[in-house]
Amino acid sequence: MSYFSDLGLAEPLIRALDTKGYSEPTPIQRQSIPALLEGRDLLGIAQTGTGKTAAFSLPSLHRLAANPKARSNASCRMLVLSPTRELAAQIAENMRGYAKYLNLSVQCVFGGIPVGKQARALVPGCDILVATPGRLLDLIDQRALTLRNVEIFVLDEADQMMDLGFIVPLKRIAALLPKERQSLFFSATMPKAIADLGKQFIHNPVRVEVTPQATTAERVEQYAIFLNQAEKQALLSISLKKGLASNEIDRALVFTRTKHGADRVVRHLNAAGVNSAAIHGNKSQAQRTAALLAFRKGSTPVLVATDIAARGIDVSGVSHVFNYELPNVPEQYVHRIGRTARAGADGVALSMVAPDEKAYLRDIERLTGVTLARAPLPDNFKEEAARLPAPARRTPAEMEQDARREERDARGLGGARGGPRGRTPRPNNNRSNGGQSRDGQSRDQYIRNERMADNRRATAPRGPQFDPLASEDREARAAAPAPRRDDRPARQGRPEQRGEFRRDRRDDRPRERSDRHERTERSERPVKVHRDAVRPVGTAPRGDKPQGSQHGGQQGGQQRRKPAGKKPNGTQRRWG
Repeated sequence: MSYFSDLGLAEPLIRALDTKGYSEPTPIQRQSIPALLEGRDLLGIAQTGTGKTAAFSLPSLHRLAANPKARSNASCRMLVLSPTRELAAQIAENMRGYAKYLNLSVQCVFGGIPVGKQARALVPGCDILVATPGRLLDLIDQRALTLRNVEIFVLDEADQMMDLGFIVPLKRIAALLPKERQSLFFSATMPKAIADLGKQFIHNPVRVEVTPQATTAERVEQYAIFLNQAEKQALLSISLKKGLASNEIDRALVFTRTKHGADRVVRHLNAAGVNSAAIHGNKSQAQRTAALLAFRKGSTPVLVATDIAARGIDVSGVSHVFNYELPNVPEQYVHRIGRTARAGADGVALSMVAPDEKAYLRDIERLTGVTLARAPLPDNFKEEAARLPAPARRTPAEMEQDARREERDARGLGGARGGPRGRTPRPNNNRSNGGQSRDGQSRDQYIRNERMADNRRATAPRGPQFDPLASEDREARAAAPAPRRDDRPARQGRPEQRGEFRRDRRDDRPRERSDRHERTERSERPVKVHRDAVRPVGTAPRGDKPQGSQHGGQQGGQQRRKPAGKKPNGTQRRWG
């Protein structure tokens, strides 16, 4: 007898768990499942990878199976909200596995896929629906879905929902849910803003907290290397190439702040013989799914990702996490390194710290209470860097495509329908830059410089003449944040009146976000509405982004703080 069978879970669920080899619960499962079986609301504080999906899936599936009902058209009995596509797909996949021997259907809807196709799949109704907020509201607005039959509601990764600006859509969804329901609310952290949001969904909940807030994994060795921005790519290429060749590295996640930066890193890695792929908002859903699948199978051992795109990546066997650029929000560091050291394994996290990122490192060390061990550059680093080949040149078509994307960003991404709605700006308490990037460039200037850099890269000499350490200015510009959208004048009028395309959102992010994430994923581009998406007259597409954000005024993350002054948590290791 296992713990799950002792709880009295339905036999088909026990059988599904046995096929997966699950017998012992995680802490959050042990604390949550009994209360959820009783029908209580739950407030869970736990990070990704702690077993949350099973914690809410098993008791919910048990309750649905114990009270079978005929499916109603365009409705669901259980609704799970996720902030990103990848996390939604992962939750749906896990729930299908748990419900393998039950007569319960699971559907998953998110952006990047024709909304018409998803609407048709919901016509007969389903038992469990996993969705991103924006696409959910799209389907509701098109009368392809109703929430009146929801019995169980789950809001996962609430802190990320808030950070990504989903506050307005969440409030709207809350108003559409029936009052008589069971609600589950999960978040990695629980500041006052998140707690206030939770009050709109849960009533008299059982509180379960399995990890201290904002702590890093105990089994992750954490290192920091101080170097110039221009040296980062060479160090990354050398470290990954040697680590993969020696089998010290199994799978590695590399984090960048920007999407173009992720693509640039991949070009350099592939040129150096390191098989890698990028995942970010400019990639189609098919490309993102293929990259993640290849990474999970191990055929592509290195995945380069932005923070938002990486949300929901739960792949076992990730031995190393490389912070190519430090996050400007210290909590993101916790999420990043949490991708390794899963299932009892150990992990290594290496952060590359440029001179202008030292303040970010201090914030991280203060938040986590851990002083990262300092590691030196490898021996003969400059000699090895000089032997690295130049990255492949981009084709004229690729350069033109990037130029068009940059022009669309410059015209004002997110203001295509007359500016933000429902946004409550926060005061800008620090580092307001007046519409300029960190190095003082205006957006137009930034774009011109990037194009000039592209032209230089396209005409640069190949072979022995390539110097990977000679591009510090260009790389620093590429890593610098673009100016804030809020500093551009808002355009008035409907998009049809301005002669612009009516566009569907390409990604699962809002148009208006907090500035701390705006620099990371600022150029998530919309696409034209798919011809299958039939909408009522006067209804603008919403994709997977909310109408507005509670955040929107603060630039550059949190106030700078002095480090905690703790001792290093490990011995130094030479890389390479």
